[in-house]
Amino acid sequence: MIDRRGFLKLIGAASLAATNLSRTSAQQGAARPNVLVILVDDLGYGDLSCYGATDLKSPNIDRLVDSGMRFENFYANCPVCSPTRAALLSGRYPDLVGVPGVIRTHARDNWGRLSPDAVLLPTMLKQAGYHTALVGKWHLGLTSPDRPNERGFDHFHGFLGDMMDDYYTHRRHGINYMRRQNAEIDPEGHATDLFTQWAIEYLRERAKSQQPFFLYLAYNAPHTPIQPPDEWLEKVRRRQPGISDRRAKLVALIEHLDAGIGQVLTALRDTGLDDETLVIFTSDNGGQLDAGATNGLFRGGKQDMYEGGIRVPMCVVWPGRIEPGSRSDRVALTMDIFPTACAAAGARVAHEIDGVSFLPTLLGATQPDEDRSLFWVRREGGRYGGRAYYAARCGDLKLVQNSPFEPMELYDLAADPKEEKPLGKDHPMYGRLFSALRDHISKAGVAPWQRAPAGSDRPSQP
Repeated sequence: MIDRRGFLKLIGAASLAATNLSRTSAQQGAARPNVLVILVDDLGYGDLSCYGATDLKSPNIDRLVDSGMRFENFYANCPVCSPTRAALLSGRYPDLVGVPGVIRTHARDNWGRLSPDAVLLPTMLKQAGYHTALVGKWHLGLTSPDRPNERGFDHFHGFLGDMMDDYYTHRRHGINYMRRQNAEIDPEGHATDLFTQWAIEYLRERAKSQQPFFLYLAYNAPHTPIQPPDEWLEKVRRRQPGISDRRAKLVALIEHLDAGIGQVLTALRDTGLDDETLVIFTSDNGGQLDAGATNGLFRGGKQDMYEGGIRVPMCVVWPGRIEPGSRSDRVALTMDIFPTACAAAGARVAHEIDGVSFLPTLLGATQPDEDRSLFWVRREGGRYGGRAYYAARCGDLKLVQNSPFEPMELYDLAADPKEEKPLGKDHPMYGRLFSALRDHISKAGVAPWQRAPAGSDRPSQP
């Protein structure tokens, strides 16, 4: 009798080249890999050594990327946090599930509420027999019924809110949003270390069970405040003489994050789970420029609809199934992770989603690009005045409005990846993308987002 782990290793030994898509689908239903999604916060496209950073060392993420398929044209669903997380977990455009902007503590600065009708990935995988867990940052609701344990996660150990005002005290606006399940906790230590430790504890516990698991590990690094441990900052300063203080702090925070991810991957290997686990790594949006981030050759950064705000690093690893060192130019978004994970796990998606599975691409099968228009929306207060701004893409053509107060511009990304030479409004794709975006905005208009989270009666913070 071959147990589940042994069965998976036999499959992993089979020739990738000889596997066609129909046979692969049948094997997936039997194999049911564990699924580990690692989402980091505000990591720029150019802020990994494997993506071109020369002043930064990310050996653990680099090894992960080399172990599977790297995506060159992967996009976050939004240039800020909450909407991308909503897209990942729902498989929908975030404004269609009530999250066009960032969910925050105070009503006047809150721009979303995850729809109670949205079917989330943990719910789908639970129905397929998985144990489901979130370790780290939630950022999709602060109170019942919008907390992780009420939205499909069996286990939650992390932070409910948006950003932490301090990586060591874990407060936001003086409020403690750290939880284990629904219980408030007050742990000591750097948040990155805590999330790493809690993820490892979860993996060790799941290694005792034959039940497959879904672990969504959502770090809040390298989001501001840029607060690396002192020893990591000193190491960067010694290695990189002349580096600016701002850049040194961000590099140290990213290298500390890389070390934490390395510890999680080591635990995955030490528990014997690595050969049977599908690992997806990406970022929720581009790097924040005024925090010292770099986004490769791309224009803009976090909050921008230019490529630097939404194009992000991404890789997928599945030993024995995905060719190590492979690359894909396929255009994909965070919302596409939902159907991809479901397909790998044998979970049937019977309701409407916007994401498209890229599992055939991962497994080496031919998967032509879909003729689909893609949309990005963000609504925000402050200098944006509560207004939304947008981008849309079809093929290599991209329509961008980088602020509610700026005109829309059309770019050919193949010829102009830095988005420096706008095409005229008489270009035929301008009208096509403009109309498609208009129709998307109209469709999203039925999704309410204005219900304030609990705590909105507290005095607003400046």
